[in-house]
Amino acid sequence: MKGKKGYVMGVGTAVFATFIGGRLLQKKLARQTTAALPGMKDRRGYALITGASSGIGAAYARRLAQEGYSLVLVARREDRLAALAAELMRDYAITAEVLPADLSQAADIARVEQRIAKLDLSILVNNAGFGTNKGSLLASDLNEQLDMLNLHVMATMRLCRAALPGMIARERGAMINVSSISAFFPSPGDINYPASKAYMNTFSQALQAEVARHGIRVQALCPGFTHTEFHGTPAMTGFQKGRIPSVMWMTAEQVVDESLRSLERNRVICVPGRRNQLLVLGAQNGLAALVLRVARRFRHRGEDR
Repeated sequence: MKGKKGYVMGVGTAVFATFIGGRLLQKKLARQTTAALPGMKDRRGYALITGASSGIGAAYARRLAQEGYSLVLVARREDRLAALAAELMRDYAITAEVLPADLSQAADIARVEQRIAKLDLSILVNNAGFGTNKGSLLASDLNEQLDMLNLHVMATMRLCRAALPGMIARERGAMINVSSISAFFPSPGDINYPASKAYMNTFSQALQAEVARHGIRVQALCPGFTHTEFHGTPAMTGFQKGRIPSVMWMTAEQVVDESLRSLERNRVICVPGRRNQLLVLGAQNGLAALVLRVARRFRHRGEDR
């Protein structure tokens, strides 16, 4: 009984502390801002989006096309990009260019860098990424891990660097680096995924400090569980989507909406969704694992009924 009582008290404390901490996290995120910068909506140009063939990347493409930006869509699947480009040009009367590239490869990164250098680029969205579900570092495929680091770290850094000369000259621009809530949850299994996302957060914060005086905004977007194709790839074989409570999932459109609102407010770290914000706060206070276990237990009890 004592053990059970202690567990219940611990759960209650975790949940209570996590919920009352929501406002504290909002204040903390608000402090990670820059001085007010000119709005992007009154000055159109090009938006280049990587990983644009589906999910969050495609949602960015549709949203920015709706706002009147010309687009360069980058991903490996040329057929998917072409279909999306045709849809956007038809629906929004904008220009949408297709640029097939595998950004885990240095030569393809270089091709995208060259295209960026020639654009009147207003927004860069570094969204391309992947995860695996294949166990420990030793058990994982080395080449696959290197591809992940090249994609999340090297491609993000190089494309941001390629965009800087033009944005500085025009004294405007925005860069959105799609990170992940996993950056706050280092754990065994696929350890390079959260590690690379943590890099993206730190890189974005430091870059914003460097370029704010030039009228450039930088954001690290940290979504949680999002309804996309991410968890359905062969690399994620074994992931059981049903084990995650349904209330924890967001749509790609919801994530993009929060990202762009935060960009207008100059927030560098954007964690979309109040529940995700509470989990991040819990992680920073050592409570996240307990809260997740409780949520999953309630989920399974509901299924048993």
